Amino acid sequence: MKKVKPKFLFLPLTNSRHDGSRPSLAAAGQAVFTGVNTMNYDTLLYDVRAEIATVTLHRPQKLNALNARAIEELASCFHEIAKAEDIRAVILTGAGEKAFAAGADINELAALTPALARETARRGQQLMSLVENLGKPVIAAVNGLALGGGCELAMACTLRIASENARFGQPEIKLGLIPGYAGSQRLPRLVGKGRALEMILGGDPISAQEAWRIGLVNQVVGASELLAAAEAAARKIAAQAPVAVRYALEAVHRGIEMPREQGEMLEADLFGLACATADMKEGARAFLEKRPAKFTGK
Repeated sequence: MKKVKPKFLFLPLTNSRHDGSRPSLAAAGQAVFTGVNTMNYDTLLYDVRAEIATVTLHRPQKLNALNARAIEELASCFHEIAKAEDIRAVILTGAGEKAFAAGADINELAALTPALARETARRGQQLMSLVENLGKPVIAAVNGLALGGGCELAMACTLRIASENARFGQPEIKLGLIPGYAGSQRLPRLVGKGRALEMILGGDPISAQEAWRIGLVNQVVGASELLAAAEAAARKIAAQAPVAVRYALEAVHRGIEMPREQGEMLEADLFGLACATADMKEGARAFLEKRPAKFTGK
């Protein structure tokens, strides 16, 4: 197995381009995908098979808590994925049966100064934005506790599939803190202001079924079915035209932050650009010929 020393990079976030090229944030990543299907990190397992990358948080003895090293390595890994043209979708999960990611590392939190705390929050927020704006679907396979930063990481993913034993929460208030990785922003957008405030101010975790009921997760399955369900979701999207997938993600992620009229203009612009792609022509031709389309990402 070829070992790769990750390079870590946090940069200001910018919007993706409309010419079919990679999003500008992803293009700035320093780590280069080599075509090797496995990469070595201290806190992650990374594997690529048949266009699907699987990223596994691997600190099971710490319930996969997001320490500084894990945040840096996740950023490096997702920069690689963004640049890899042969990867069309990502599954993100946690090692073991107990936790997806049980929040931040409390030992590190206890040592933060106010200035360092702000810097830590900004780095975490940049990682979440990188995941959300990757231009490729990221499926969170939540296999246990998703608390604090773990819940925020799951919310940054495109879709969330949870095992029956998963639990979600923002317990920072019980430590005299508030969410730091954009949980106060993404949670109300997903479940509504009232539910979000209830979770943030109360600090109590909710079950997978309750998370599904309020719209925080897309699907709940048995623990033994979790990775298969996540792979099925990833492969369904990966089979679509990659440029159209990227434009659809951009239309939703950017459009939801705009007044409706501006969002509609963005949609129209992206619709026009999609019509200029070879994949659009292939899709129309395949439909008329009653055969599966063969999308190339062009």
